[in-house]
Amino acid sequence: MQVAVFGKVVKEADLPCIQSLFDALHEENINAFVFRAYLDQLKGKIVFRRDVGVFENHRDFIVRPLDYCITLGGDGTILAAIQYTRDNKVPILGINLGRLGFLAGIEKRRISQAIGLLKRGMYEVEHRSLLYLESNLPLFGDTPFALNDCTLLKRDTSSMITIHAFINGAYLNSYWADGVIVATPTGSTGYSLSCGGPIIFPNSNSFVITPVSPHNLNVRPIVISDDSVISFEVEGRAESFLCTLDSRSESITSAHQLAIRKNDFDIQLIRIPGAGFLETMREKLNWGADKRND
Repeated sequence: MQVAVFGKVVKEADLPCIQSLFDALHEENINAFVFRAYLDQLKGKIVFRRDVGVFENHRDFIVRPLDYCITLGGDGTILAAIQYTRDNKVPILGINLGRLGFLAGIEKRRISQAIGLLKRGMYEVEHRSLLYLESNLPLFGDTPFALNDCTLLKRDTSSMITIHAFINGAYLNSYWADGVIVATPTGSTGYSLSCGGPIIFPNSNSFVITPVSPHNLNVRPIVISDDSVISFEVEGRAESFLCTLDSRSESITSAHQLAIRKNDFDIQLIRIPGAGFLETMREKLNWGADKRND
């Protein structure tokens, strides 16, 4: 078995957990290929009990027979990792070294257990849909897709912007707001949730459109089928606006005509027993817990 190990920043406090991961991989006789920039940070800080390889870009997932991708960090690390796994159908196991961790569901204390379960095939795979951004002008290079959301936001001014929205070519609404979020079910627990959007189950086959600080209070989030195409035109007093895909952003103008649809491929997240969607919601959002007498 061969796995890719991906991370962004190595923190001193996380070194024992990272060491635990590589020790577990050694014990289970699993070969690791580590993202080069991450490996450079680990040298001299981690003891590798077996040689590790390196990977640098998405082409390595094509030429190497990698069985899994293990991420070390938080949800943002998984969002970054899919730019490398892309459509290669490599399942992702997220180890949570951050805070909430809706996607990175493996807590530090369960690292060794998770690797053992992975080796024995004792896990489930969740398929998570992505959205795809089309534009009449170039945006986001060869990765115009997102797992969480696409947002259109004001910038450089305090004035609201106007976003004209259409579904399958039919006029939906003109949002006078600070912005608009289009989120997948996965992204429904992110920025959309903080702006009043609903939580959507991963297999719901839907998008949610959530306005950001709308200036008409009767404008609410709406849920639509993910076989829809949502198109936008943006205007305002400023010359430019902000468009984001997950954690990446680019500047756009009123000349951009944008459309969002379901991406042609999805990603696969590994879930071990006790780390499913419902367990995650209860734990991260404290559902079912009465804190009044604590």
